[in-house]
Amino acid sequence: MHRGEPARPNVATSVILFLLVSGLCGALVAGLALPFAGLAGVTTAKAHDTVQYLPQDLQTAPLAQKSQILAADGSLIATLYQENRTPVTLKAISPVMQQAIIAIEDDRFYQHGALDAKGTLRALLRNQSKGSVQQGGSSITQQYVKLSLVAKARTTEEIQAATAETYERKVAELRYAIAIEKQYSKDEILNRYLNLAFFGDRSYGVEAAAMHYFGVHASKLNLPQAALLAGLVKNPTGYNPTNNPKRAKERRDVVLRRMQELNLISGKEARDAIKTPVLDPAKVRNVPSGCANSKYPFYCDYIVAALKDNPAFGKTTEDRENYIETSGLIVRTSLDPKIQKAAQASVDKHSKPTDTAVAAITIVEPGTGLVKAMAQSRTYGSKKGQTSYNYNVEKSYPGGFGGFQNGSTMKAFTIAAAIGAGVPMTYRIASPQTIDLSNKKFSTCGGGTTEDPDYKPKNSTKTVADPSMIDAARASTNTYFLQLSQQIGLCPIATVAGKLGMYDAQTMEPLKQVVSYTLGPGLVTPLMLSNAYATFAARGIYCTPQVVTAVTSSRGKGVPTPGPNCKRALSPTVADGVNYVLQKVMEPGGTGAKLKFGKSDLAGKTGTTDDNLAVWFAGYTNRLAAASVVADADPKYTNLIGHTLNGKKMRDASGSGTAGPIWESAMQAALQGLPSSKFVQPDDKTIRGNVKDLPYLKGMPPAEAIARLMQLGFQAQVAPEPVDSDAQAGMVAYTTPRQEDGAPAGAMVTLHLSNGSKAQPPTPPPTPPMTPPTINLPPGFPTCPPWDPKYPNCRRGR
Repeated sequence: MHRGEPARPNVATSVILFLLVSGLCGALVAGLALPFAGLAGVTTAKAHDTVQYLPQDLQTAPLAQKSQILAADGSLIATLYQENRTPVTLKAISPVMQQAIIAIEDDRFYQHGALDAKGTLRALLRNQSKGSVQQGGSSITQQYVKLSLVAKARTTEEIQAATAETYERKVAELRYAIAIEKQYSKDEILNRYLNLAFFGDRSYGVEAAAMHYFGVHASKLNLPQAALLAGLVKNPTGYNPTNNPKRAKERRDVVLRRMQELNLISGKEARDAIKTPVLDPAKVRNVPSGCANSKYPFYCDYIVAALKDNPAFGKTTEDRENYIETSGLIVRTSLDPKIQKAAQASVDKHSKPTDTAVAAITIVEPGTGLVKAMAQSRTYGSKKGQTSYNYNVEKSYPGGFGGFQNGSTMKAFTIAAAIGAGVPMTYRIASPQTIDLSNKKFSTCGGGTTEDPDYKPKNSTKTVADPSMIDAARASTNTYFLQLSQQIGLCPIATVAGKLGMYDAQTMEPLKQVVSYTLGPGLVTPLMLSNAYATFAARGIYCTPQVVTAVTSSRGKGVPTPGPNCKRALSPTVADGVNYVLQKVMEPGGTGAKLKFGKSDLAGKTGTTDDNLAVWFAGYTNRLAAASVVADADPKYTNLIGHTLNGKKMRDASGSGTAGPIWESAMQAALQGLPSSKFVQPDDKTIRGNVKDLPYLKGMPPAEAIARLMQLGFQAQVAPEPVDSDAQAGMVAYTTPRQEDGAPAGAMVTLHLSNGSKAQPPTPPPTPPMTPPTINLPPGFPTCPPWDPKYPNCRRGR
């Protein structure tokens, strides 16, 4: 014997102890006594160890409960569970249900301790005489112990150990049962048992079973209903009334007759209950589990993904998933059913699930980041025409599609960067329909540059030859914004985009700083874009997207969860300036003019990618921001022209005409009933920008004009084509930007030279003796004929 070990009893004592314990505690298999021959393989030491070294207290696992995900108005989005269970107190369980379970499982429950020797022997004799299992040999306390051990088991080995029909397990159950009887009252044990027991059809606990089979709470169960449930615990699958009503009725009637034997009910009550149909199929209530059964499956999946990112729910993804599905959480979210309905109705109005093109839209609340709605055209599922992809979110989330190239909606970030750099909204750049930017250097973050050896972009719309920033935004002039991005550099634009949550939705990396950055450099999602535009509406306050607003435990206590995460990303004046420019897009002549509605100020931007692989519209008010997209989501990705949308073959694809109507219908319905709102108008300094005056150069030779501009710190270039002007041919006709608008320090100024087509012919010299006319000049200038070349001061004075 090792030092420190307790003295072992002698062999005779151990054998007698084991025989008594195993025989009296119900060493039974499915209610039948094990043959004594089975004891031959059990050694004295094994029997002794089984009893001696077991822990005194049973460490029970918390009851697995279903968790619920709720919308902002408290309506149910989805239920998540491994075991459909709603724990209730004993007072919330009808007395007849308590009587029924005690009658069939342990009728002397309140008279005996952990072990009912009399009941065990009686069950043995009854079962042998009937030739089948009519009564169990274990007490309710022992059954509770067994159920608790199974509930606590996490591995296959643990489950097998908890259910093995062995002497060791029976003895262990008895040891635990003795501890349970010391720790809890009989009522507490019965209550725990009724909440833990399995009643079939994924219904755990009597409350969930009552609601499932009969549509009533456990407190309202009547006699035949209680008898049915009491009979189920012995064999929840075999006696399941939904699958085998005949066997279920036979078992229920056994319970009713036992209750009559015990004088718990009268003979008439038993007979009446036996005549009652076992189940009304119309009243059976299933509790769907998981997001696939939700009314909002894609949004639900996104919520669950967000929950699994929360370290408060466990160290690993598996731990968090188990916690979410078993802890009875109440998860409150930002989904607004009214806005969600508006979004989905708009998608359904303008597209169909069977289209080859897909449509999607996300709506966000500015200033909070609350994601109010996500909708898309293809429905959730694995059948043909269905999908498990969420087209609104990044690929980092399970089911996230990973975005589409967003085209000219990126110009908003160029506008923000330009206004932040002091570029006036009136700043003009010569913007031909096609421009050659081959090998032109664009500065990037870190002091480097990028270029494209063969890049000759063109405009998809027509605009004035030298548009201002506002003009270019209204017409979505590519050549203007490409030149603007070259002048201010790509780094300021990329910095703004990064602060506003824009990154590649496939790789999760920053968007690549390429020459065409302002036209959409990577793949982004409706969620990202709507939330970024919401920052403009919130006057520069960026908030990370938020779908989970609160989580409470089954006891009503708050569970730590990330809250609003908002910070200033742009100055209010810059945001006001962007709103001012994008508001003009919605005015007559702008690409978004046809989408304007209501009395609120609206701002927005269209987006069309090369080859029409995707078209966008992103827009906002002070209250809501949304981004809609129509795209080809099936490899090989092809031009939308020829795809079907809303059941019809597409002959055109544009941000305003294709994605825009989805945005318009959704936003119009979502904003209905809300007060109108206005943007804050930018101050004059924001509109005019931080500019320097340009000199008056009209009529000046180009070389002299360039020298003058460079002397003042500007860059200069000559436009390739002369223009109609009244200036002398070959001389400066005007500049871009215009002299009256000024230009930012170091800006590129384009000189437009006159072709002389509108120049006035020289005045013929008068015939003598006419006296030449005189002109009044400032002091210091002589009075002389203005046409006489001998008087340079006169010419200078003119």
